[in-house]
Amino acid sequence: MTDLPVVLLPVGADDVALDTCLGALEANTPAGTQVWLADDAQCGPRGYAVIERWIAQTRLSADYTRRQRSIGQVAHLDEMLKACGDADVIVLAPDAIPMPGWAMQLTACFARDASIATATPWCNAGETAAWPRCGEIAPIPEDPERIARAAAAMAPRHPELPAAVDHAVLLRGRARAKAGGLDATTYASWYAALIDLSLRLSGLGWRNALCETAFVARGGEGGPADGDLDALATRWPGWHARLAGFLMNDPLYAMRDALARLQAGLASSPAQHDLFGPLAEIDTAPAASTSVAKEAPAAEADEEGVS
Repeated sequence: MTDLPVVLLPVGADDVALDTCLGALEANTPAGTQVWLADDAQCGPRGYAVIERWIAQTRLSADYTRRQRSIGQVAHLDEMLKACGDADVIVLAPDAIPMPGWAMQLTACFARDASIATATPWCNAGETAAWPRCGEIAPIPEDPERIARAAAAMAPRHPELPAAVDHAVLLRGRARAKAGGLDATTYASWYAALIDLSLRLSGLGWRNALCETAFVARGGEGGPADGDLDALATRWPGWHARLAGFLMNDPLYAMRDALARLQAGLASSPAQHDLFGPLAEIDTAPAASTSVAKEAPAAEADEEGVS
């Protein structure tokens, strides 16, 4: 077992993306890490077969739960987070592709600064946390080890983001509890609910930080559901202007450039690893970090699960 946070993966309907995500999770996450695949009645027969096969083979400590009836993305995720209590949790998008060392670096980010409530890694399609260009979608990095080594070599300054981004985010449990969890009544998408949660956390004095030492790739950006942007504008009148200003001015330009230079200075990996192959623990571990072991979340009473 590891002392890393629980990884919560809300299962989607795209079985191909899920297969890729689980392969990268298997290859690039330490053995024994607790992973919870939470299905809001979204997964079809092919996706279920992917999950069943992966759980039978994984080195991780994995559980899968499925609701009999969908209650909506935000309501379901809020239930899962509440089931985790005050534990720190990494929420990973079902189409994300974690790079080597990602979970360890996120955990080290929290250990360095107790005021950080959300930590978001770099992503090729990560809006404010996008790399190499802010707000643009770039191709998925072809060499996972190379980009992971480059990110791990960054100075860990953890600058402020306007809000966490939904490709992958580590949430501090006690901060989330004080902020009241997700607002499933107002928002239909995790994208918007995470922004709202981030802004409430910021109002309580917590920080929404970039974890510049970690990288999680994605095929495309997340987005709001119908009506979510209007709801954000009503509750947070300055949000859209703040986001636009960040994207136009890019206060993290120097960091993006530094990561690009570090990546360019590294030799390519001698061979590409199969996503399902047992990647060795490459040297992306932080110099020093502390974390607290978390209890595995219990499945909801009205969900069916396999483990």
